[in-house]
Amino acid sequence: MEWSGKIIAVATLSVMFVALFMNVVLRYAAGSGIPWAYEIHAVLLPWLVAAGIVIAAARGRNIAIDLLPAMMPPPARLVILLLVNVVIVIIAVSVMWSSQPILKASQFQRLSTLGIKQIWGYSSLIYAFGGMGMIAALNTMSLLFAGAPDDNDPANTSLS
Repeated sequence: MEWSGKIIAVATLSVMFVALFMNVVLRYAAGSGIPWAYEIHAVLLPWLVAAGIVIAAARGRNIAIDLLPAMMPPPARLVILLLVNVVIVIIAVSVMWSSQPILKASQFQRLSTLGIKQIWGYSSLIYAFGGMGMIAALNTMSLLFAGAPDDNDPANTSLS
């Protein structure tokens, strides 16, 4: 999952940078830019954000407060981590389910200059929450089979 996020992030950043750079160069050199350069970000920026979410979730670097699990003994830590991951799966599935009307409606909306359907941007919701849900489900299985991680490393348990 992390590699898919990296590929999407590099691709979207590259296309957005090249489009913006070409637009600036053409505006100064020829007096007019590329009209679609303003719209491409409406499709690619949600994918860049979704890729960042998946990369952070895969690395375990998303926003989290792990003070409570770090203070608990391993059995209680396991229960807390299992509950958190199950809640993440439930939230991810519910967001994907509730976004279906938006995705259906976006099939009929087009960007004016590019003519691209807006579903291409909105489908990043499915990628982001599907990726988070899959990673949380895999973390749940890992916790069930391997148990809670041992947080005796002072670098991880330091409150400073």
